[in-house]
Amino acid sequence: MFYSYVDSPIGPLLLSGTKGCLSGLYFSTGSKARGPDPQWQHSDAEFLPVKQQLDEYFAGERKVFDINLAPKGTPFQQSVLAALQDIPYGETRSYGEIAVAIGNPKSVRAVGSANGNNPIALIIPCHRVIGSNGNLTGFGGGLETKRFLLEFEMQHSGLWA
Repeated sequence: MFYSYVDSPIGPLLLSGTKGCLSGLYFSTGSKARGPDPQWQHSDAEFLPVKQQLDEYFAGERKVFDINLAPKGTPFQQSVLAALQDIPYGETRSYGEIAVAIGNPKSVRAVGSANGNNPIALIIPCHRVIGSNGNLTGFGGGLETKRFLLEFEMQHSGLWA
């Protein structure tokens, strides 16, 4: 497994993966902040395409990522992660809407748990999921980071009023 860091407006982001597939993107702050595992090997070259696309995203030039992803998770978690990737840039969905989208409308809490354990934050856009009342809810990178990302996307989507 390889790792690298990329600087961003929301702080350094830890990237992890192997064989051209990204398996982790983690924030440096918040409840889900983490560092590299000791057995991982540092490699900036392994992540050049990811870093370029993240730079484009934060410049407001990229709305969809084109990166090979390899998130780990149960079949249920994988279905939630797939549904998250269907949320358009600059838009949000509630946990209930995600539960309906995966064909399991009573699984709202489980959707919240799967969303909270998303191993590839930002690229699999868990920040676009909010409470059914429109409130921002827990976020592994912290609520200020979530607010920044949502406002950033709204401003660059053409949806900002």
